[in-house]
Amino acid sequence: MRRFSIFIGLFVALSYTSCESKKHENKEETKYLVSSPIQKDTSITKDYVCQIHSIRHIELRALEKGYLQHIYVDEGQHVKKGQQMFHIMPNVYEADLQKAKAEAEVAEIEYKNTKLLADGDVVSANELAMAKAEYDRAKAEVRLAETHLGFTDIRAPFDGIMDHLEVREGSLLDEGELLTNLSDNSKMWVYFNVPESEYLDYIISTKKDEKQEVELLMANNKKFNQPGVVETIEGEFNHETGNIAFRATFSNPDGILRHGETGSILMRVPLDKAMLIPQKATFEVLDKKYVFVIDENDTVQQREIEVGAELPHLFVVEKGLSLNDKVLLEGIRMVKSGEKIHYDFEKPESILSNLELYTE
Repeated sequence: MRRFSIFIGLFVALSYTSCESKKHENKEETKYLVSSPIQKDTSITKDYVCQIHSIRHIELRALEKGYLQHIYVDEGQHVKKGQQMFHIMPNVYEADLQKAKAEAEVAEIEYKNTKLLADGDVVSANELAMAKAEYDRAKAEVRLAETHLGFTDIRAPFDGIMDHLEVREGSLLDEGELLTNLSDNSKMWVYFNVPESEYLDYIISTKKDEKQEVELLMANNKKFNQPGVVETIEGEFNHETGNIAFRATFSNPDGILRHGETGSILMRVPLDKAMLIPQKATFEVLDKKYVFVIDENDTVQQREIEVGAELPHLFVVEKGLSLNDKVLLEGIRMVKSGEKIHYDFEKPESILSNLELYTE
């Protein structure tokens, strides 16, 4: 019985030693995938908060005093250029026009009589000139009265969309009182602010005869169905924010965009000779990004990197790596700094071919 117990114990010990040996052997035989950073010309998409404005957005105000007799339009209505919108009671201005016309007729008669007398050398040339001046003044009064009467009939200065009505029929209007706003939304001006460093990159990289095409991400997180182009840049930087305002123009044939909306401008920015690594090769510790680099002794070393931009499945590395470094791509949770490993090296071009990368 004792011999049997010794035999069992020896068997267990040998089995345990064998298992440990196999585990150690398997660990040594594990190979990890390693590659290097690659340098490539590419581009990134940057987004900027923007404000959307109609290409024409104006206030319609009363040019004359009086009672608002009629409103021919409604809020949110599309109006055509020249369409009647408001009518101020014209009685006083019609009377002024009739009075001016009567005075002009009297002045014309006096001018004609004076001219006959001047032709017969009965009156001097100065008297004729005075009569002519009075006649011209009376005609000017007629034109002025006609203008004031015309101001009682308010029409759309261009095709556009009505905003909120600020008055109602029967209101007593003062000169200059706001009636409504009118927006021409056929095209939209979209303003967004760009930091100084990105402005300089844009100016240097963009050809003078080319306009940068941009996209608009609307408030519902969907892209607007028309492309836009950057047309103007303001002349001065905002000294408080360090930004400068860009203006992009978008066609708005379906009338989707309205004055005052917000969104984000998406603009592609070229990156020359960017150093790229797969995102899966990185890990974070306290909001800092790290990779495992394999040194000349095949030992894993943890190294902090600085990421300048993000692409689909890739990071653009600004600092921390060189093109000759060997970076661990897989198994980063299975190794630790200072550990010696076995690995297979794969060219970075081959690695990139298996990623969804959009480059120029």
